[in-house]
Amino acid sequence: MVNPEKLVKMALEARKKAYAKYSGFRVGAALLTKSGKIYTGVNVENSSYGLTVCAERVAVFKAVSEGEREFVAIAIASDSPDKTAPCGACRQVLYEFSDDLDVIMADRDGNFEIVKLKDLLPRGFRLGGGEY
Repeated sequence: MVNPEKLVKMALEARKKAYAKYSGFRVGAALLTKSGKIYTGVNVENSSYGLTVCAERVAVFKAVSEGEREFVAIAIASDSPDKTAPCGACRQVLYEFSDDLDVIMADRDGNFEIVKLKDLLPRGFRLGGGEY
């Protein structure tokens, strides 16, 4: 069962650890797996901006590196007064694992909105076949 308030709280807390030296835009994410584990992530910037990694992908990569492949929900929070949506690259990475994922977009005060990933990325790209 998804507890969006808990995931938002964890994303807001994770955000404090972001490495946003250049933009000052700190982002935190909390990813809930089907097994019930939660993995957090933060954005990690780099002098070469193209090498920056978003909080959502950090959380996904941590979960996958621990053997998780089935995700239920992800909360994303930043310092913004607006609700934070995942970028296009993160949407595609998340889509790889579940187009039915609940995406919980929060603002800096913890107010949130829940949408399905398939609504944020209609007709996402997926290669056919193969076990993972």
